[in-house]
Amino acid sequence: MLGVLAGLPTARPPVRQSAVVLLATTTSTRDAGLLDSLLPVFERRTGLKVKVIAVGSGQALEMGRRGDADVVLAHAPDAERALADSGYFLRRRLVMHNDFLLVGPASDPAGLRGMNEAVAAMRRIAERRGLFVSRGDRSGTHLLEQKLWRLAGIRLPSEGEWYVESGQGMAATLQMTDQKRAYTISDRATYLAWRDKLQLVPLTEGDTLLYNVYHVMEVNPRNAPRLNVAGGRALADFFVSPEAQALIAQFGRSRFGQSLFVPDAGKPDRW
Repeated sequence: MLGVLAGLPTARPPVRQSAVVLLATTTSTRDAGLLDSLLPVFERRTGLKVKVIAVGSGQALEMGRRGDADVVLAHAPDAERALADSGYFLRRRLVMHNDFLLVGPASDPAGLRGMNEAVAAMRRIAERRGLFVSRGDRSGTHLLEQKLWRLAGIRLPSEGEWYVESGQGMAATLQMTDQKRAYTISDRATYLAWRDKLQLVPLTEGDTLLYNVYHVMEVNPRNAPRLNVAGGRALADFFVSPEAQALIAQFGRSRFGQSLFVPDAGKPDRW
């Protein structure tokens, strides 16, 4: 009998999906407090635990590309699209948007106040050598900043003249900018969440180039077989669900009198 059993193929034990979902996302969603509002709801509904890795969008996308995260929430549309088109991500879906602000000291030494065009404002900072603090971390904010410098025709100087890099997230960069009485670009949500602790004020806003859109993407398991596929899919589905979208629409209203993000799931996506 034992000989017969020995000749049979050994059944492989079923693969058990992890109870932990790895979310790679931008520092802005963490620093604004949005994830603290959304993730506990998801965890109660599903029994899953979300581990948040908050880095710049470029790093978050690279983590997804390597298979070091199950799902990615980012705001770097061009970089996202390139990786999704290359097969690294599945179902790139629109979640929400807000906008970026060019902020600086109330004294405004470069004279940006009243300027509505972001490219012109960046050119003026360079011409007047106004101190500028860059994220310098390949985040979505940093990629937008680099795009604006290119459009302005500005070749950046060596770091330490009028241009410095923080190498940190949005909240830390705002604090550094405040200490140096400099200029920087911030997403509106993080700026509002930290406004009471800063002396920075919005100086340029409203330009369509400052639109800030977020997508959620599931990592393709063909490129990373150890993923928590079911957990990643569940979290991505949650971000675009009516429940999460309603929470996003309300987030910030009681404290700031306005929503910090606009829910966009299901809307036409031109990004």
